[in-house]
Amino acid sequence: MSSASNKHKSVDAVSTLSQKEKGVMDLEEIKKLIALLNEEALTEIEVEDSERRIRLKREPAPVLGEGYAPPTSLKKAEPAPAERVAEPIEEDKRKQITSPIVGTFYQSSSPEVEPYVKRGDQVKKGQILCVIEAMKLMNEIESDLDGKLVEICVEDGTAVEFGETLFFIEPA
Repeated sequence: MSSASNKHKSVDAVSTLSQKEKGVMDLEEIKKLIALLNEEALTEIEVEDSERRIRLKREPAPVLGEGYAPPTSLKKAEPAPAERVAEPIEEDKRKQITSPIVGTFYQSSSPEVEPYVKRGDQVKKGQILCVIEAMKLMNEIESDLDGKLVEICVEDGTAVEFGETLFFIEPA
């Protein structure tokens, strides 16, 4: 099957998800997305409309290089955990801080120093939250509001895309 038809098939499968109540995604719809993710060998799928958004992501299988020796004792493989789905929150007051550029996310200016912020910290508008390295330049990402840092969404040293959520802050 060509990549163009794979892409088309994926779009068709997503568009056939049931059109139940707006704003509510039931378990069956989520299972269909997980099946699509597996069937099409995708690493990520995101569906969004005006009232809801779901993003499923899994890590691609590692490429085994020369010199790889399989383990001598085999354990029963456990199924990979499904991407956690956030439970609905009544009137979510959290504000997300997103990446303004593509690059590599770092929680501190160097590996030897403490992170700029930790989960649970009170942050001020203009306070540096992290740096994103792009083309050997370190770009400081600042908070645009006062509040409590409730979630760090990216692991240190990982690549981030434009618009990807980095933090959730609960306004003060």
